[in-house]
Amino acid sequence: MRSKIRYADVEAGTELPRQTFHVQRSTLVRYAGASGDFNPIHWNARFAAEAGLPDVIAHGMFTMAEAARVVTDWAGDPGALVSYTVRYIKPVVVPDDATGALMEVRATAAEKLDDEARTVRVDITATSQGHKVLGMARAVVRLA
Repeated sequence: MRSKIRYADVEAGTELPRQTFHVQRSTLVRYAGASGDFNPIHWNARFAAEAGLPDVIAHGMFTMAEAARVVTDWAGDPGALVSYTVRYIKPVVVPDDATGALMEVRATAAEKLDDEARTVRVDITATSQGHKVLGMARAVVRLA
């Protein structure tokens, strides 16, 4: 799949389309099955409380992956992702109700890194319940 965004068309400060992800307990169970991470803090409220958490929390890698989707959707190709780093600041708390948690992700093309390689650094902001959940989230993508 080729990138739908062309390097020549990107300027520093270009905002990527914002996305909101709905995370429910059933989402976490499916992710646990796919990843093999069955830690009970991701599905058992009693266990999460005993661990000092406010409720069940989303897997860190799930949170990280959802934020990266904003970048790969914009680039048009998951293979365009050259590198990606984040720091976990707060967990995404997932209540046991019809809504679950909402994670909002915004991203901006911060700078062009290499004209020959057509790489761009993208800065990402992910929030849930009004709190930043990822810090220093940055991706480098290679565009068409």
